[in-house]
Order: sequence, then structure tokens, then C-alpha cells
Amino acid sequence: MPETTVPAIPPTPPVALQALLAREDLALRRIAGPRGPGIAIHWAHTSEMADPYPYLLGGELLLTAGVHIPEAAGAGPYADDYFDGYVSRIVAAGGAALGFGVAPVHDTVPRALVAACDRHGLPLLEVPPQTTFSAVARAVWQLMAQARLAELRRVTEAQQSLAAAASRPDPVPSVLRRLAQHLGGRAVLYGPDGTEVAGACREAVTGTGGEMREGLRAALAELAGVVGPAARPRPSSATDAFGGTHLAVYALGAGEGFVLGVATPRRDPGDHTIASVAAVLLALLTGEHQSGAGAARSSALVRLLLGAPPEEVAPLLGAGRWLVVHARPEAQAPDPVAASALGAALGSPLVDLARDVVRVLVPADREPGPQPGWTLGVSAPAGPREWPAADTQAGRALARARATRVPLLRHAARPALADLVPPVDAETHARTLLAPLAGQPALAETLRGWLSLHGSWDRTAVALGVHRNTVRQRIARCAALLAVDLDDPDVRMELWFALRRGDGAGT
Repeated sequence: MPETTVPAIPPTPPVALQALLAREDLALRRIAGPRGPGIAIHWAHTSEMADPYPYLLGGELLLTAGVHIPEAAGAGPYADDYFDGYVSRIVAAGGAALGFGVAPVHDTVPRALVAACDRHGLPLLEVPPQTTFSAVARAVWQLMAQARLAELRRVTEAQQSLAAAASRPDPVPSVLRRLAQHLGGRAVLYGPDGTEVAGACREAVTGTGGEMREGLRAALAELAGVVGPAARPRPSSATDAFGGTHLAVYALGAGEGFVLGVATPRRDPGDHTIASVAAVLLALLTGEHQSGAGAARSSALVRLLLGAPPEEVAPLLGAGRWLVVHARPEAQAPDPVAASALGAALGSPLVDLARDVVRVLVPADREPGPQPGWTLGVSAPAGPREWPAADTQAGRALARARATRVPLLRHAARPALADLVPPVDAETHARTLLAPLAGQPALAETLRGWLSLHGSWDRTAVALGVHRNTVRQRIARCAALLAVDLDDPDVRMELWFALRRGDGAGT
């Protein structure tokens, strides 16, 4: 059955028993048990318990001086029974090897222990008198550190290699080839319907002619279904085995349905990290920007750049009416990663990162909510022709939200007295009244913000991102140029009316 959980394994790569035996300073000697190169040690543990089973986690080199051995177990049938039980318990607990220290308790390794280790297939090492158990444990950890460093280098080189492959003209096949090379096995990309889209293979998991063995191919495809789009619930990854070959599959992205499958003759500690990097790259290469929605957005952008009107392009984006959202982070200037994350949280990939503001175009049926760490201003729903006005609304809503220290503020669209005046007359009046401020947008914007915030110097300074003294100087300049008393509420009302029409009047 496939495994969908990661087993508990040590954080560092295991040490080959052969490497430990090769340390001349330890002078260890293997005197019983298997001699193959595949025996690995995960850690060293010293115990003089007659039954060490409860204290072993598996994979240990168990070190003992034989203090636990009773005098009656020196020879004869009792010795055979004692050591047979002792070794069988170590094997049952998953012990990788047994190290027996010669002197001061025993002059030699008991022959019954040697025979028991041979019977149960447990490697038995003789530890000479001059070698302390702490020296053996230290050597194990040194070898682990070396293995860890080598594995980190291997993973780093694989990451760089996979990233380079993703930039090639044929990125998907290139990434699969590099992944198969680094893992020494088979890498397969499955489509949303479960069919094999592309693959690359090394000889380690192939049959005659270099093709993947049919049974193995079927087993990997079946495992891919465990994380496929039809799986409920859908885990992000799963593992299994087939005839000694390790299988692993990874779901690519949240909804595209592609799956990466990997078959390897062995599974080293860094293999999961390398495969995960490949999965991320393949998710980007096969993600939504490669789908119909992404192609439609690209087409819309090209048409806009080539002069098509917004109302002609808008249907390609999949919504009739939209909201414009302006957002600023509370702590620092926005960056591309934060901007993309905000767009994902608001449910839209249409994100524009400016110097200090992120703008997001959101379908009107998706109601934006407050986002932790951000201040948002939201426009009224708008069609394509109204996008510029909605952009202005969102900017003003953001300024008021920052001034009033609320996380989100929506533009309030409601009938006003200005609707009673014909637009042409209103714009002519605004142009005439505000003529002294023409060509000085900073003054007009400061006056607009100051009036909208009821003459508050501090809140206007926060909204505009300037010092309060700058606000005072600009407002005084506006009063002088306009030759009005800004303390008069009638004057403020008339100027506010004009500034509301000022965008169309050229201020």
C-alpha cells in the first residue's frame, strides 16, 4: 500500500558500516554476520542491559562490554540460549550492528555470541582494548557530518542543475532528464487525466532496450492516482515500493492536476528534497499561466499594447465588472513576492507593483477582505471604460484608510449634490475656480486630502506620506493662490465640489 506520510528518520544521512571499519584509528574488526556493503548505521548507542530492546530505535551500532553476561553463560547450552535470545532481541529492535569491547570484563568475544550473530545475520565488531566506546561514537558522528555535507552539496548542485534545465527551450523534458540523472532512476510527468505526458529514464530501473519495466510503469502510474485531481482528499505526495524499487509521486500545484512520478533503485536522504525542487519547477512550467486562462490574459495584454480598447479586451479576462484595489504594506515597501501573495489572497493574478503601492484588478463578484499586514482601498465596481476612474477611487480610499488607520476602506458610491449640476458646467466651474493651482498637482492633491480629512494636519500628513509642516505650507500656499479663507465652510464646500470634478477639469 502507498505511504502518504513521511517516516521518522534521522536528520542526517546514515553511515556505511564499511566506512567505520575503514577507520584505522579505531582498529575495529568484523568477526561475524553479513559482510555486504549495504549495511548502514544511523547512530551509536552504549548499553549493558541484558535486554536492550526497549531502548533501541533502530539502525544503531550497539556497543557493549558484556557486563550483562551472567557467569553461567560462559559456555555450554545455557550460553547458546542466552546469546541467541540477546541477539534476536537486538535484531527485532532493528539494531544495525553489535560492537563488543574486549577488556576489561572479557578477554575475548564469547564464541556463543559469534555463533548467534551469524545465525541471526547481525554484524558483530570486535572493539580492541585501546579503543573507547566514546571514540567509536565520535567517529560515527564525524562520518555522519561528512555525509551530511556531501549530501548538502549534492542537493545544491541538483537544485542549480534543475534550475538551469528549466530555462532551456524545452524546459519540461530537460527538468525530467536532469531529475532522472540526479536520482539515478525514472522521472515521469502525468497529465490531469493520468496519461504519461513526458518522461526520462536511467538504466537502473529499465529493462531490455532501455524501456521502463512494464510492471514498474503500471505501479508508478497507479500511485500517481493517489495524488491526482480525482483523489479526495488529495495528499501532496505519496510513496510506495515495487520489487525493491522506491516509488514517489508529487502533486504539482493546487488545481492543475499534473503529477510528478519518480522511481529509483534506492532512496537517499536528499532525494525527497531534489524531487520537491523539480516538482516546484514543473508546477511553474505547467501552471495556470500555461493554461487557457493564462493564455487569455497574455492575449489581452498584447491586444491592449497593440491599441485595442479596454471594453474589447475585457471579455478575455473572464469578468464583466471589476474592482480596483490599492494596497500598501504596513511595515515596508512592497516587493514582487509580497505583491504576488496579495494577489493570490484576493483571488486574482492581475497584479501591478508600483513604487509604494500594489494595484490588483479583482472580479467584482469576489469581495476583498482585510489582509494581515496591509492597508487596502477598494473602488466601486466598474466596467472597462470606468477603470481609470475606479483606479482613482481606490487610491483615494487607500489614502483615507491609512489616515483613519483602518485595514480596508471601500469607495462609497451614492447620489450627491454634484449630480444635480450638468457635468460640462461642473467641469467648467472647477477649471475656472482652480486655475491658480494648474500645473501644481502636489498643491491640488494636498488640498483635496486636507479637505477630505476635515482639516486635520496630522492625518493628511500620514495619508500623503509627508511631514505635517509640509502640509501646513502647501495649504497656506493654496489659500494665497486662490485668495480665499479656508476656515470658511462655504469656501471649503465649493472647493471640495471643484476638486471632485477636478480630474476631468485637468487639475
